[in-house]
Amino acid sequence: MFRSSLKTLSAGALLLVGLLTILPPEPAAAQDDALQITWEVRNRFRLFREERDFLLHVENARNRSILAAEQSLELQSEGRGWARNMVNRLCIDLQGRVNQPCTRDNVKENYITPIDHPVTVRLTGAVPVGAICTWSFDDGDGPQASTFDCAEPINLRVRYGKPTVATVDVSAGSDPTQRVQTEIQVRDIFVAGLGDSIASGEGNPDRPLALADEGFCFRSYLGTAGAQYYRPSRHGFKGGRACEAPDTLANWQRYSALWFNAPCHRSLYSYQARTALALAVRYTHIAVTFLPLACTGASIGDGLLGSQRARECPPGKTGVCNTSVNAQLAELREALTAAKKRQPDRTLDLVLLSVGANDVYFSGLVADVIVDTATERTLFRRSGVMASVDDSRDALQRELPQNFVKLREALKPLVGGDLSHVVYVSYANPALADGGVPCRGGRAGFDIHPSFNADPQRLARVSTFVDTEFLPQLKGLATCTRGALCRDPESDRMTFVDGHQAAFADHGFCAHSGSDPEFDRSCFAENGQSFNPDIVSAASQPMLCGRGASEYRAYLPRARWIRDANDSYFAAMTYPQGLPAASQPTDIHDATWGVLSAVYGGAVHPSAEGHAAMADAALPAASAVLGLDAVPPNVTRGFLPQLLPSAQQ
Repeated sequence: MFRSSLKTLSAGALLLVGLLTILPPEPAAAQDDALQITWEVRNRFRLFREERDFLLHVENARNRSILAAEQSLELQSEGRGWARNMVNRLCIDLQGRVNQPCTRDNVKENYITPIDHPVTVRLTGAVPVGAICTWSFDDGDGPQASTFDCAEPINLRVRYGKPTVATVDVSAGSDPTQRVQTEIQVRDIFVAGLGDSIASGEGNPDRPLALADEGFCFRSYLGTAGAQYYRPSRHGFKGGRACEAPDTLANWQRYSALWFNAPCHRSLYSYQARTALALAVRYTHIAVTFLPLACTGASIGDGLLGSQRARECPPGKTGVCNTSVNAQLAELREALTAAKKRQPDRTLDLVLLSVGANDVYFSGLVADVIVDTATERTLFRRSGVMASVDDSRDALQRELPQNFVKLREALKPLVGGDLSHVVYVSYANPALADGGVPCRGGRAGFDIHPSFNADPQRLARVSTFVDTEFLPQLKGLATCTRGALCRDPESDRMTFVDGHQAAFADHGFCAHSGSDPEFDRSCFAENGQSFNPDIVSAASQPMLCGRGASEYRAYLPRARWIRDANDSYFAAMTYPQGLPAASQPTDIHDATWGVLSAVYGGAVHPSAEGHAAMADAALPAASAVLGLDAVPPNVTRGFLPQLLPSAQQ
């Protein structure tokens, strides 16, 4: 189980191990420079196959919040995003399947049920110069030992679920040999992520779209001379860009944004992934096994308890599109059942959850706010795409409480009957800025489509509904207050997180700052006139600012932590393959595709900065539930007495 260079202890060394048991420990007031054994788990966020990816986050997290670390990484990547290459180096493939086994740092591991973990052990404190260390590691099958310069770290793998006693004898010239001992036991924490688009990370593709500087033609629903408009095309697309020059979907899809799971738009930028990663970064004696199952578009009934529609097919797939995604709780139950067959004591330690917005038709509320022209409003209302505040209020009062009862009953067996291990992270109001002032509305940030205009009155109604009804009701449902239907409030109460909501009050979709990216300040006009309306010149230059759309960077610090429709198009421009056949665009210039291209990739969803702020709020709650701030066990130290003559024979 240990590194091959370790050798078995001699009989004399074994006697020394026995002698240690009679030595008293050093006084509690030992000096800070006293010798001690320190250890940490390597590459302890087990979703990452390669340690370099984990170490990048460790380095950027030093003395920083998750938000500050995200902002640092955004600047390092020049706005291209830190996840763009990591997305191909995960233990879960692009279809959402766990790689079994997963080769991590050249060692094959079972992802859900690891049998061992890599650790690095060091001697720290006032280590004498040139001292020699004789190390031994015993996990119950007999000690294994080897000798190194004390400045050298020791890399080995220790068994999961069993303590390993680490002992080091420190020899330095004529000084008495010192012995230090500690116990190594890695706690592998199993975390599942469940929920909807806020949970999955919608709006933040791991590898954002690359935009072209020339235009691409869309039709609109109006059958007039102005029924065409141009917006930036996808970089690399060489097919027909004019509305009269259709091309194949397969050719267009070759240049899509990339998600680590396209059907559900799961992203490494999600607050769930960032919270799980932050646990691994902060606590060096644990490993984190993260199973992401959240899916954009999910409701409690269609998504968590039952199957749901996929968002899109994996990029480059030319076969039949599988439009269905399995129920999240069924997937989790299956993973746990398989894990317990291999390790009967394997448990689900933590669930991160955000759900409920789709149960009250929140996307329909957004459509009602931003779709302004009469033709589109009539069409969308007929197709059920739009919803009113009254529709949402009725669902909030009637359907959501009953759905929460079903959700609690389904979750309890998975977490040992104690729902405090479910950390429910609430939503934030997306339409606030300047300390909680509602956004004024208008076309700014939404002029990617000619029919969009955030109506001030409808926006104010929705914002008030979110603040005064929706968010308080969600808190009541999660915490068994406000008359929520809970059979046993003590065990039914989830751990609730909403500390990020105050921060979002300054960072809604309308927030602006002089430090926003230069492209945004120059090209996304506050008067809502960012794009060239002349279809002749727009074919070659769709931006009125005269700059190329390729300059846009999805991952740079911004005042707004909520993606607007312009951001959604520029970062993801998602083609809706997962929609029912009746709702599918007829070709890549279709009017329906023009609308969905602006919202289907994450409009009115948190940016990577927003998700980092949510993770900052969730991390203390997760740490408390897991009990990770408990005081570690004392290290045993002592000086070895001279060996008795009989022991030397």
